[in-house]
Amino acid sequence: MFNVNPKQMQKMMQQMGMSTIELDATEVRIICPDKTIIIENPSVQKIKMHGQTSFQITGTETEVDNSQLEEAAEEKEDFSDEDIKIIMEQTGKSREKIEKVLKETGDIAETIIMLNK
Repeated sequence: MFNVNPKQMQKMMQQMGMSTIELDATEVRIICPDKTIIIENPSVQKIKMHGQTSFQITGTETEVDNSQLEEAAEEKEDFSDEDIKIIMEQTGKSREKIEKVLKETGDIAETIIMLNK
């Protein structure tokens, strides 16, 4: 398209009051009322210009119906009383605190590690 040296382009952008930062992202999710757009292996540029911030994202796009994500989250949150008792023994924390962290992590071992920090 244009045959411009990257250093020249960066200098021109700075003169126009623009700055870009490459973000080290592993996944980008855009949550809409009915679906979620998941962009895997993204290249994300954060662009600041005239007090406004915008993002440029490229990568592999997948669309998922939100009801599928809700079902997956419900399956992930199924922990037995025995699981919670084991975590209580290992951490000495309350059931409420454990359930909150379990919902965040979805993993028993990670929950124990987080609560023991």
